[in-house]
Amino acid sequence: MTLDIPNLKDFDARLRDEAHEEPTLEIPQDPPSKKTQIIAIYGKGGIGKSFTLANLSHMMAEMGKRVLLIGCDPKSDTTSLLFGGKACPTIIETSTRKKLAGEEVQIGDVCFKRGGVFAMELGGPEVGRGCGGRGIIHGFELLEKLGFHDWDFDYVLLDFLGDVVCGGFGLPIARDMAQKVIVVGSNDLQSLYVANNVCNAVEYFRKLGGNVGVAGMVINKDDGTGEAAAFAREVNIPILASIPADDDLRKKSANYQIVGSHATQWGALFEELAGNVADAPPLRPRPLSQDELLALFSAETTGKDFVLDPATDADMRGKFAGVKVSLEVVYDNV
Repeated sequence: MTLDIPNLKDFDARLRDEAHEEPTLEIPQDPPSKKTQIIAIYGKGGIGKSFTLANLSHMMAEMGKRVLLIGCDPKSDTTSLLFGGKACPTIIETSTRKKLAGEEVQIGDVCFKRGGVFAMELGGPEVGRGCGGRGIIHGFELLEKLGFHDWDFDYVLLDFLGDVVCGGFGLPIARDMAQKVIVVGSNDLQSLYVANNVCNAVEYFRKLGGNVGVAGMVINKDDGTGEAAAFAREVNIPILASIPADDDLRKKSANYQIVGSHATQWGALFEELAGNVADAPPLRPRPLSQDELLALFSAETTGKDFVLDPATDADMRGKFAGVKVSLEVVYDNV
């Protein structure tokens, strides 16, 4: 089998062009109509955003609020806990299938409900077959066609992957789509690095005239070591809740059981979180420098006391190292 190299190059060029395309979706710049709070939740992959959001949204609904949960992670796992592990058809894959069949996407094709929570997944392209950020933008374009801005909800919760910094993943911050951002982190450097990046993005767009702020931080899997709490203090954002590293929570999450309910021992925790999320104002954070972030941890944990040892030309040449004859003309002093 031979590879058609020119076609591969064309495909690569198309992917690059797609990643650099400006969004065509016009996000309203005015305050939200009616009473809706649109809140974007960011965090490192695997930190527990989906766990936090599924239980938070369920508790909000139990408290009588109308809640829409939208998964904006290409893994499409935001709603998995809410729906007992069952995969939710994504907006992007459903739209593609319907388009090929000459049909229009309907609300019932992509939006499902449980316990008073309405939920859907945007989805994304398969690995190597497109830009995830563009997938997010395309998903919101489809939502707009379905009437997104006319829907009647108290809260719209958006689950965004914080590790990715391109295009559509920054849409709520860059386009003032959300009123506020919440970061989910833990007492580890990588999750706080992501949280700090989100704060950096918020501050950047605030300087450009944006209005989105950070409402606070949810500490998940809190083992009590205190690094996440120290980060929140330094960045000047409140802690909305500390969810402990508890074996009961781990088991229930693994078994797709909702704990954000008054029927469980964790009901009070998630009720407090729901109240804090609702009331917390959007703040302008003070992002940390890399050295400031490392200073939150012990040197043994991060290696922050390491001194950089510059490489030399001889190091790089290895066995080929040797004196190289210079072509420079040197004139003796007269």
